[in-house]
Amino acid sequence: MSLKHALLGILHAQPMNGYRLARFFAGAQSWVWSAPQSQVYGVLRTLSDEGLIVGEEQAGAAGPRTTVYSLTATGQHELREWIATPHPAPPLRDPFALQALLFDLVDPDEAVPAVRAYLADQERLVTEWTEHRDALLRMDTPLLRARLETRDAAEHERIARLKANVFDGQLEVARARAAWARRTLELLAERAPARPST
Repeated sequence: MSLKHALLGILHAQPMNGYRLARFFAGAQSWVWSAPQSQVYGVLRTLSDEGLIVGEEQAGAAGPRTTVYSLTATGQHELREWIATPHPAPPLRDPFALQALLFDLVDPDEAVPAVRAYLADQERLVTEWTEHRDALLRMDTPLLRARLETRDAAEHERIARLKANVFDGQLEVARARAAWARRTLELLAERAPARPST
């Protein structure tokens, strides 16, 4: 997976300027990919250099001119090819799992704040992803509405359900992680038996 293909996917739905794209990715907690502004602009330059997108100067909403990017035919081909190609899972890097693996090295009370923070984060994700999934099912997100404008009305419900299904998967993962965090708190609450004095 890459920011390159995430950008192509968004631009397939709706042409945007770099600022709007950067804002989209900066606030992408409710999406499946996030990126800092500097990366977004760098990848836009690369996509333009590769002929996958084209920029058109337009008057900006606030006055100054802006470049609005859209996919080229080559960009559409690249996106479709990438979507249809199996990709290996990225290497596993889970900071909290690594932390939890080492909880036996600290007093249980020292580990509890990290577990509670992780649990709160997973519960927040459950809330955000539920809201986003529900908005997709209502066909009530700006990007989905833009995408549906170019699709046959008979496909709209299926497209919305396909997109919502992604967030159903994210919800299952977040709920499982929250349950795991609760079990971890229970294990931390169990005190090791006192060592016999000699």
